[in-house]
Amino acid sequence: MSASADEYLPVAWAAKFRRQAFRVWGLTLFAVLLWVGLILAAPILKANGSSAVADIIYRAFGFLCHQIDSRSFHIDGERLAVCTRCFGVYAGLAAGIAFYPLIRRVDDIEPLPKLWLLLSVVPAAIDWSLTIFGIWENTAVSRTLTGAILGIGCGIYIVPAVVEIARNLGYRRRVSAK
Repeated sequence: MSASADEYLPVAWAAKFRRQAFRVWGLTLFAVLLWVGLILAAPILKANGSSAVADIIYRAFGFLCHQIDSRSFHIDGERLAVCTRCFGVYAGLAAGIAFYPLIRRVDDIEPLPKLWLLLSVVPAAIDWSLTIFGIWENTAVSRTLTGAILGIGCGIYIVPAVVEIARNLGYRRRVSAK
């Protein structure tokens, strides 16, 4: 069944939406890489004598993560600003966003089925549950990998969401300017 003429997107608009989508994707990737950079910067700053700045970063990430020393990676003898699982999530988020254009068109705002997002949570839930119930003790590797799987899954859902938000905000600005 064919769609009405009102449902088609003019070619000029499609090109604008695609350029806008790539800008939004790039800004989102930049923000997540900056976030991961701060996680890595905290121990480097602290090890090099910039404790005041490092402490601000540690405090900020302390609201998001337990920061248990034995469950964290270390650089120069100082722990990262988050634990291994959180680091896996954030690194996975960066990877999911970075590789998104290889998986789907950046301007495609139709979300994937929610089942995939749910499935990305399962490995971390199993890893956590097995430890809680005393069946198996998770490791830094298992926490990081399961966190990365979750982060990649989230990244793949975040890109179309932020592109759609930017598209809607841009549309509202154009409509209100008329």
